[in-house]
Amino acid sequence: MRSNDTRQRIRDHVRASPGIHFNALVRDSEFAPGQVQYHVRRLLKAGAVTEERLYGRTHYYPPDHDPWERRTLALARRETARELLVHLLEHEGARPADVADALGIARSTLEWHLGRLAEQGIVHKERDGRERVTLRVSHPDRTARLLAETTDSLPDRFADRFMRLVDDLFEE
Repeated sequence: MRSNDTRQRIRDHVRASPGIHFNALVRDSEFAPGQVQYHVRRLLKAGAVTEERLYGRTHYYPPDHDPWERRTLALARRETARELLVHLLEHEGARPADVADALGIARSTLEWHLGRLAEQGIVHKERDGRERVTLRVSHPDRTARLLAETTDSLPDRFADRFMRLVDDLFEE
């Protein structure tokens, strides 16, 4: 296979899976990690893809995604974060305890994901006069559009489910 064909296939995969991280890109391709790394560097240099480093992972995107979209896509690749965003879009103004119950996750798991989503400006917490917290998606229309672009990988789902299992064990 020619170098340009390899590069084009990697670029097309990033376009089809915006926010994909390096390990998933390698896993999804038939190329060796060194090949993927070489071609990704060339694509970055040419401006054909962009990257965002977030929470220990490097994610790749088509160049038309702005920084907020890149961070949202990266976090939405996690099954629990995506389920949380979908729930908040469907139930605007939800209380944290209700969200944890609806998703079947421990409150600590919810808070871990909420912390990252809030830190990136994707979700915000509103407090009323009695200090009760209500959760809202910061940009509902943009977030809904981006969620349609994401699917998590099997290893990401296993990691999320393992974290849920551990939380459930400690909660009992």
